Amino acid sequence: MPSDPLPARKGRHLDVCLDGPVAYTTRTTGFECLDLPYAALPESDLGAVRTATTFLGKPLAAPLLIGAMTGGVERAATINRHLAIAAQRLGLGLMLGSQRVMLERSAARASFEVRDVAPDVLLIGNLGAAQLVAGYGVEEARRAVAEVGADALAFHVNPLQEALQAGGDVAWRGVRGRLADVVPEVGVPVVLKEVGHGVSGAVARSVAAVGFAAVDVAGAGGTSWARVEELVRYGEVRRLDLVEWGIPTAEALVEVRAALPGMPLVASGGVRSGLDVAKAIALGARVAAIARPLLAPALDSADAVEDALAAVLEELRLVMHLVGAADLSALATTALRPRVG
Repeated sequence: MPSDPLPARKGRHLDVCLDGPVAYTTRTTGFECLDLPYAALPESDLGAVRTATTFLGKPLAAPLLIGAMTGGVERAATINRHLAIAAQRLGLGLMLGSQRVMLERSAARASFEVRDVAPDVLLIGNLGAAQLVAGYGVEEARRAVAEVGADALAFHVNPLQEALQAGGDVAWRGVRGRLADVVPEVGVPVVLKEVGHGVSGAVARSVAAVGFAAVDVAGAGGTSWARVEELVRYGEVRRLDLVEWGIPTAEALVEVRAALPGMPLVASGGVRSGLDVAKAIALGARVAAIARPLLAPALDSADAVEDALAAVLEELRLVMHLVGAADLSALATTALRPRVG
């Protein structure tokens, strides 16, 4: 009998993201074009820098989430548990990969179950918004939360990825209306997130009344999921222009912040360092998220994930110290400068 296509595709996604050329090549996050002001007299004490914050009602030791990656296959269970253990140790948040496979195939649920190793973390579930016009509703959203003990739920929007995927979800008419119906009834905070091609200011304004608790701008500059789908489908990238399409992360942050001034924002898409996290906070993000750089460490061990994240957190503290920001409130009011030369 042929293998089940949904778990099989999840496995191919992992293979390609681990070993394939999935990063944007002609588009960057835009963070490299901006500088934080270096303070030669910072009036700060590195040992006293405070990175603690709250997000979606839960405390975090630092403004950092482990971004959505995977689920539904055996390797995903190992990856998610190692990520969750590291998040618990460091006091960070964790967003799960898309749970559709779990809702439709009960055997896949184990790959998403991490509460036993991460009882205290901010855990964010994840479903595709396109499923809301394909039969999903409040019941499925609540199941995605309840069956893993999540504190919040993300609805991901990924029309470019789906359009390039073999058998992808290409019927998006009415999604916004379905979100307006479902989001207020989920019972936990709900996040709107892209997957790496960016949320524009216009899209953010169009969902202002839906009731989202946060927006993950997930901009271009890191992993191109359009590129991933091309590699999974053909073994090569055939649509060279489309796979490079997207709104750079820094630009998306600026646009969405202007469109929804009071909305908590997640900066993801090519975030690779503590300096990137600091710039994201200065641009208006509440927290940042890192995903693919943690994938290979997560296959290894929780210790490897912890080491990678600890390096990011240490750099964030160093950057805050060197701009004279004793806490995240001060960092958020620090003006970035266009880089010259």
